[in-house]
Amino acid sequence: MKLATYTSAGRPHYGVVTDAGMIALDGDFPHWPTLFDAVRADGLGKLGQAAQGKSVTHTEFEYDMVLPNARRILCVGVNFPDRNAEYKDGSDLPKYMSLFPRFSSGFTGHNQPLIRPPESDALDYEGEVAIVIGKAGRRISQDDAYDHIAAVTICNEGTIRDWVRHAKFNVTQGKNWDRSGALGPWLVPFTDASQLDDARIITRVNGAVRQDDTLSRMMFPIRREIEYISTFMKLLPGDIIITGTPTGAGARFDPPRYLAPGDVVEVEVNGIGTLRNTVADEAQ
Repeated sequence: MKLATYTSAGRPHYGVVTDAGMIALDGDFPHWPTLFDAVRADGLGKLGQAAQGKSVTHTEFEYDMVLPNARRILCVGVNFPDRNAEYKDGSDLPKYMSLFPRFSSGFTGHNQPLIRPPESDALDYEGEVAIVIGKAGRRISQDDAYDHIAAVTICNEGTIRDWVRHAKFNVTQGKNWDRSGALGPWLVPFTDASQLDDARIITRVNGAVRQDDTLSRMMFPIRREIEYISTFMKLLPGDIIITGTPTGAGARFDPPRYLAPGDVVEVEVNGIGTLRNTVADEAQ
């Protein structure tokens, strides 16, 4: 089952994705006005049941960021061994993970353009797997971590590279330009550890492979991410953790290969799908 947030005829909806189009479900659950509300209520299973036997309601639509009203999004940085080496600073593998926040306004949906601002031409791509928390918890053990995941999705964690260097101790401003990244196309309910343990991320720019790695190589596996983050904050249903990108981002080429208008970026993860975005300059 694939659950998406989308717009049709100017109205927002959420529902189940089929080969023929969307089966809208928001009208069946007025007490869950958004997909985020359904996640918070542990309602993904009920959405799947409600879709059975229903006909397609929308064949013309545009994908939105999959959880556009998500309240908390945390990203794990430099989480592959080769990514640490890319920095060429001679540092050992870190003892603790790097974390930073992103806001929902920084993301767009599948098949929508990533927006390059006039202030910088250093828009970069980062293909990643994102998890959506479904059960609240504090100080969650690694053994129990997967029990707290409701769904998985894909992220292109677009970054304005020169703006992550504007200050000494943070990268927030370079990571939160409006519509610079994407989350989607849909949520896939989490049912089995193999969805993450065997996941492979492939990022292509204009058809050429730029990133290709597996989550099994991450320095801080997702179980550890949940354990660590839940130590200092209570994880809540609807929270999103973006788990880390492999080597091969555009900034690490010599010279850098940043995104430009007209480029097409695809992030493919087996078992989830492919998140596709074009690139456009911000309208002035």
